[in-house]
Amino acid sequence: MTSSIPTVHPAPPFPWLGLITLATAVFLSVTIEMLPTGLLPDMSRELGVGEPLIGLLVTVFAATVVVLTVPLAALTRKVGRRRLIVITLVVLAISCVLTAAAQNYPMVVATRILGGAAHGVFWSVVGAYAGHLVPKEQLARAVSISVAGGSAAFVLGVPLGTALGQALGWRFAFAAVGVLTLVGAVLVWRFLPAVRHHAGEADAAPVRVRKDPTFVPVIVVCLITATAMIGMYSFYTYVAPYLTDVMGLPAGAISPMLLAYGIAGAVGLVLAGAVLGRRPTVGLVVAMVGTALGAAGLALFPQVPVVGIASFMLFGTAFGALPTMLNTRLLHSASAKIRDAAASFYTTAFNTGIGGGALLGAALYGVIGLPALPWVLVALFACATIALVWTALVNRVRR
Repeated sequence: MTSSIPTVHPAPPFPWLGLITLATAVFLSVTIEMLPTGLLPDMSRELGVGEPLIGLLVTVFAATVVVLTVPLAALTRKVGRRRLIVITLVVLAISCVLTAAAQNYPMVVATRILGGAAHGVFWSVVGAYAGHLVPKEQLARAVSISVAGGSAAFVLGVPLGTALGQALGWRFAFAAVGVLTLVGAVLVWRFLPAVRHHAGEADAAPVRVRKDPTFVPVIVVCLITATAMIGMYSFYTYVAPYLTDVMGLPAGAISPMLLAYGIAGAVGLVLAGAVLGRRPTVGLVVAMVGTALGAAGLALFPQVPVVGIASFMLFGTAFGALPTMLNTRLLHSASAKIRDAAASFYTTAFNTGIGGGALLGAALYGVIGLPALPWVLVALFACATIALVWTALVNRVRR
């Protein structure tokens, strides 16, 4: 009689190279999306339009994402996930080069629409990719690494793009980012592991997605995300003129301040992966409250250097943790079969917030004035935080 001893299979190695490659792609995509914020005054002068209209380039980009992400994700659902990331990066690169060559504002808008379409498909894939690479217990760690590319875009991409644009012209900055994005597409093709996804199952049928028991929690996360991002980008889109016109800093300080903001965001990202990710709901509340407190400090003491800069750093640190916490919450909320669909919804919600926030900021720019924009952020973050806490309490009672 022989005893059967169950075979213990070692856990697969953590996919560091694949996640770092994914983070590189995210870095390039977010840099392309947010580059106009740092170059806003320069683009305004050369194109002969007001700063709010340049800010609306962020809205145009994001609105394209909102309108086209879900239908384009459905059309491309059978394309391999890695192949689709490569394609979208190539299109993003082309859009950057076309922006650099555009001769007037309407042409720039057209190139941003092209980039926004590619960006939406990119994020409908990337948002769930980390969930395909690791088991559920490693989601927070994996998401924090992949989302690190977004923080790196604020640490290096936007500040360096701003510095490059101020030194050699905003057109050169866009062209340079376009070339780097082509390099990123090659890296993704070479080093990102291919994954199996559920495109032929639940994600291919919207009715099945709606019937999934995790559908409602996913929608709640998306609504909270949209509200918070509207608040964030109603102010952040116009951070460059806020630094100079309200805080009284010289134009040469924009790039260093954005770099400092990005470094603070990287610290927030580390906190999200190492500390806040252990308790996702509490961590998300902490990130939201911290972001609102930083914005309130900027609104109250913009010309008190120590307080103003400290508030800006708190603002950057807290917001740096927020995308990771929101994405982790989404992937914890969604079942494996609707993760790709949930990522599309989340991308739509996030970019609704970005575009809606930039649009709201542009509308309020001449009504309540630039100095009051941080208070819009505070109000909307308060609403999002209350909704988050309320849903968490309801879920606890139901259990």
